[in-house]
Amino acid sequence: MHVLKFDWNPVTGIDIVGNFKLHFYSLMWVIAFVVGWYVMKRIFTKEKISLDYLDPLFIYTVLATMIGARLGHVIFYQSELISEDFFSIFLPFKFKGGFEFTGFQGLASHGAAIGIIVGMYLYRKKYNYKSLLWVLDRVVISVASGAVFIRIGNFINSEIIGKVTESNFGVRFIQDFYYKSQITQLTGIKDVQKAYNAVTDNPQFAELLEKVPYRHPAQLYESFSYIFVFLILWYFYSKTPKRDQTGFLFGLFLILLWTVRFFVEFVKEPQNKERADWMLNTGQWLSIPFIIIGLYFMFVYKPKTVVK
Repeated sequence: MHVLKFDWNPVTGIDIVGNFKLHFYSLMWVIAFVVGWYVMKRIFTKEKISLDYLDPLFIYTVLATMIGARLGHVIFYQSELISEDFFSIFLPFKFKGGFEFTGFQGLASHGAAIGIIVGMYLYRKKYNYKSLLWVLDRVVISVASGAVFIRIGNFINSEIIGKVTESNFGVRFIQDFYYKSQITQLTGIKDVQKAYNAVTDNPQFAELLEKVPYRHPAQLYESFSYIFVFLILWYFYSKTPKRDQTGFLFGLFLILLWTVRFFVEFVKEPQNKERADWMLNTGQWLSIPFIIIGLYFMFVYKPKTVVK
């Protein structure tokens, strides 16, 4: 059965001018934030919270997510950037080996989670209308919806790929297997996208295609799972009294999302190659504390005062 096996060789963006390119991965981030804003607007309207607080919350969330995700990636997975290409940490450009606009690349979800918590703390200090946990209980619903699109963006980029599989469900990530400079050299075609297309479309390069292994589409596994994380959170928020149990939704989010991440990591290539031989990879080790914190807020935490 080969219907569930396919080659993945997409156009990853649209050339605008010069080295500037609109990356579809960046577009997925924009969609994630827009959907998250809409979800929070519904929550604010439902609970009769002034929408004046919504736009500042959106700004804090965007900045906290992006800064946290970027610093998390550098700290956990690519610390060499600190000494080799420092400014690329904070700017959407690559300076080492030539100037290039890269867009939003190299972002870690664990760093994003920490960044959001810190960001909501700072937001709560300035806008004191509800407790920090009240904000977190609701923001995580938006975060879960956004995570669906982020992983789709990773799939478009052929990044965070899965391990090689012999099953009837697999994807050949052409652009991950062959680097840009390599594919132009092997095919003799100067245009990178045309060179990639030739591998999948031109029988002349069938040998190059056969070398690419089928892999688990780990990004799609996560994206699909996060749909259910969002639906479960939304159900508990809108249909049960657990909405009023301070910290419950925040804890449930941590358990669900990071449990998904923990198990998907078993079929995902480790991002930190130096730790690939450990019993658990970096992503799994980083997920465990979040799950434990989630259990605490769901089953142990008792607020000092009831916030209505």
